[in-house]
Amino acid sequence: MHKKNSLCALGVVIGIVISFALSACVGKGSESSEERLNIIGAGASFPAPLITAMADEYRTLTDKRITVNYQSIGSGGGIRQFVEQTIMFGMSEAFLDDEVLALIEESTGGRAFNMPVTLADVVPTYNISGVGKGVVFNSEVLTNLFLGKITNWDDPAIAELNPGINFRSMPVTIVHRSDGSGTTNIWTSYLSSVSQEWKTTVGSGTSVKWPLGVGGSGNEGVAGAVMNSPGAIGYNSLSYAILNDMPYGSVINSSGNIIEPSFEATTEAVNIELPSDTRILFTNTPAAYGYPIAGFTWIMVHENLDKNNAIKSRSEAIEVVRFLVWAITEGQELSELLGYARLPQTAVEKNIAMIAEIKWEGEKIGQKVLDEFQLGRDNEIANGDTAVASVE
Repeated sequence: MHKKNSLCALGVVIGIVISFALSACVGKGSESSEERLNIIGAGASFPAPLITAMADEYRTLTDKRITVNYQSIGSGGGIRQFVEQTIMFGMSEAFLDDEVLALIEESTGGRAFNMPVTLADVVPTYNISGVGKGVVFNSEVLTNLFLGKITNWDDPAIAELNPGINFRSMPVTIVHRSDGSGTTNIWTSYLSSVSQEWKTTVGSGTSVKWPLGVGGSGNEGVAGAVMNSPGAIGYNSLSYAILNDMPYGSVINSSGNIIEPSFEATTEAVNIELPSDTRILFTNTPAAYGYPIAGFTWIMVHENLDKNNAIKSRSEAIEVVRFLVWAITEGQELSELLGYARLPQTAVEKNIAMIAEIKWEGEKIGQKVLDEFQLGRDNEIANGDTAVASVE
């Protein structure tokens, strides 16, 4: 095992409100502090820009000692590689189900944690001649569009929700993901929660048997098909739609309010009681001003890191934990800058509790890392740098 002796004085206090500030400088001069390690992750395409930005920032904060390599392969691929133990962490917009959790516990002797790292909001994107952003949809219209029951944009049900828009007669083309996708899981979970017909005939998941439509791989594939097909409607993450200047709609939520997608509305959607393992879908949220087609994006990590074949040493395990702690605390500062909703404090607290249980050969290294952090937003480093220390 490698020991690292970076200079750090950190401690953790869990109260009603938890706020982390990394208040240390990276140690200089010791042989172990110069060790360079790679953290390997893969999964959902939605959070890829955020995780890439976090990786760049984290590499800077660690004096280029730690490089986080994240491959955007979709939630389905991330879950598969996580279970196969070819990556140190996975990412998905669909939490691990009971069957997969049982399989992991059988093979590793421990749990697999689902830790929220950001919020995913999925919006209806469309290509309607002469119509920009802001078309209003309700659950019935969205369901009937994707079931093939509404086939033209001048349908009375659409016109009734949008009295100020003159919809021309134009056939509807449905676009959906062709790959295993957490974005699809959120979209189909919403449709299943609002329509019994959809739930029984199509269902929900990272991949479903679509009643109709054309498929595109990744957010980019759906976006390309929508923008190149007049009359098309698909679904994309809000951040992707904004970055690519795509028209997207508002959705009437379960409280009857028209909700324009936004960071605030997405964060409000999770203003509900969370289970300790955070495995919850809050599509069709009861929150009065919450956006209804939203969910967590989770980082998946093993409780027993020594049982993950992708992690070769205690040093690597500790660096994985350190990155997790930073990503759910200080790393959240990057979220809204890049078009993502930041984690609510309740989710951060649940994550802290799970991290405390992470082990290496029975040793609670997660708690050791947490014990090295000093809480408090007012703590700033004299030279303006935030740094990352190592556990001995």
